[in-house]
Amino acid sequence: MTNGLQRATAGVVVGESDVRVWGQTSTARLERTFGRQNLKIARLETLAPDEIVVLVHAGWVLDEALVRSLAEQPGAVLADAAGRLVAACLRGDDAPAAAAALEAGRTPAGGGYPAQVMDAVALIGAYNDALRKREPPVLEPLGADNVRSVEKRLFQGSYKGVTDLVTKYVWPTPARIVTRWCAQIGMTPNQVTTLGFVLMLLALWAFWRGEYGWGLVAAWIMTFLDTVDGKLARVTLTSSAWGNVFDHGIDLIHPPFWWVAWVVGLAAVDLPLDHPEPVLWVIVGGYVVQRLIEGVFIRYFKMHIHMWRPFDSFFRLITARRNPNLLLLTLSCLIGRPDMGIIAVAIWTAASLAVHFAQLAQAAMAPRGSLVSWLAR
Repeated sequence: MTNGLQRATAGVVVGESDVRVWGQTSTARLERTFGRQNLKIARLETLAPDEIVVLVHAGWVLDEALVRSLAEQPGAVLADAAGRLVAACLRGDDAPAAAAALEAGRTPAGGGYPAQVMDAVALIGAYNDALRKREPPVLEPLGADNVRSVEKRLFQGSYKGVTDLVTKYVWPTPARIVTRWCAQIGMTPNQVTTLGFVLMLLALWAFWRGEYGWGLVAAWIMTFLDTVDGKLARVTLTSSAWGNVFDHGIDLIHPPFWWVAWVVGLAAVDLPLDHPEPVLWVIVGGYVVQRLIEGVFIRYFKMHIHMWRPFDSFFRLITARRNPNLLLLTLSCLIGRPDMGIIAVAIWTAASLAVHFAQLAQAAMAPRGSLVSWLAR
C-alpha cells in the first residue's frame, strides 16, 4: 500500500466479453482474480460511495499482480504500452463515470485522487522474484482473433526463467499443448499432480526391479507433468496452498529414493556396484546438503542462490538435480551401462556441491546488504 491510502475492497468488471482464454471467459477470469486478491465481486450500482474499487475492462487479460498493485494505489490508472486505458482504482461514487470513461478510452479520475496513468512496468516493475525472471507483466487486449497468441503469452508469463535445461528448452511447447488440453476438459492442477505422483511411484518400483527402460519412461512423463501442473494452476488462476505443498513436497522428497532404487536394481541386471555405499552417501547426502545450502542462502541473503549472478542462473541449468541426473542415467541406459550412469550422477553431485559451497562462501564474504539479483538490476 502506498501513501497511507485505503486499499480497495471491491472489484468491478467493466463491459462484457464472451471470448474464452484457457477455458475461461475474460469476465470469469477477472472475477476469479478479484476473489484471489480478497476483493468482493461487485456491480456499479451496489458500491458504497466511499468504497475503494478496482475497475478492469473485460476486453483485456492482465497479470494478477497488476490487480494487486492497483488495489493498493487509489487514483492509479493502468494503460498499455500504446496508451490504451485498461483499469483504474477509485472511490465507489466515481465508479460509474470511471467505467464509462474506460469504455470510451478516456482517463478516469475523481474522489480527490489525482489520476496517475502508468503502464504495467511502471506499476509493478519487470522483475518477478517468484518466477525468477525479468519480463514485462502480461497485459494483452483480447479478441476472438488473437486468443491463441494471448494464451501463449500467458503461458510464457507463467514459466520460471531460471530452471533446469530440460524444463527450459524441451518442455515449453509440448507443455503448452497439454496445459491447453487440461484446461479445456476441466482437469485440475491437483489431478495432474496426483497422476505425476502415481508415475513417480511406478518409476521407483521399476528402478528397484532393474526395469530401467520402463522406469525412465514413467520418470520422464512425471517430470513433464511436474511442469504442466504448475503452469495449469497459473494460467487458470487455480493455484492453492494445498496444491503448492503437494507439488513441491513431492519434488523435494522423491529424487533420493529414485537414485537408491536405481542402485538396488543393478543387481537385477547383473551390474551390481562393488561398493555401493560410498556412491549412495555422495548422491543422497549431496542432495540433502545442496538443498540445505539453498535454504540457508534464501534465509540469510533473501534470494535464491541461482538468482544472484549470471553464472549462478546458468549453473541451475545443469546442477545435479532431478532432470540433469535423469539425462545422465538415460544416456547410460542407451549404452547398456546403468551402473556407469549412477556413478556419473555421484561424481556430478559432488562437483555441484562444491560449486554451491563456493557460491555460499562468496556470498558470505560480500559486503552486507550488497547482494542483488542480476535480473533485478
